[in-house]
Amino acid sequence: MFALGYDYANPPVTATARVGAALLFAIETAMRAGEICGLTRDRIDLDARVATLPMTKNGSARKVPLSAEALRLLRQVMAAHDDDRAFAITTQQIDALFRKAKSRAMIADLHFHDSRAEALTRLARKVDVLTLARISGHRDLKMLMVYYRESAEDIARKLD
Repeated sequence: MFALGYDYANPPVTATARVGAALLFAIETAMRAGEICGLTRDRIDLDARVATLPMTKNGSARKVPLSAEALRLLRQVMAAHDDDRAFAITTQQIDALFRKAKSRAMIADLHFHDSRAEALTRLARKVDVLTLARISGHRDLKMLMVYYRESAEDIARKLD
């Protein structure tokens, strides 16, 4: 996160640091860049630990459960600005600033959208595939099974 100027201990005051926070938030929630940029304060219920997305890529609304880390990131980033948008950045800023950070870090083949795959892979270790579909908004389980990689040995351990 150094390449994006994000510091866990301090509020992300620059747009670049907010992109770093958005990347970490994306890994926690499996939200897309556009969903994160469109997230407004009034669509976040910190007590219920839910972010409401009124319109997603697949054309429907979705409620996204928020982990403790996602809540921490939201609180930290929203404390750093007065904008109604939770992260106060645009998708164009994510694109440009993420590319610059990749270049500084000498990383060639990484995209912000890769955070969604990483998030789904991590979440698949914690929840069943139907819950994973609900979190991610996938309607086609065949598409989601790409991320659900539990082995027979993993499943066997859950049976006891």
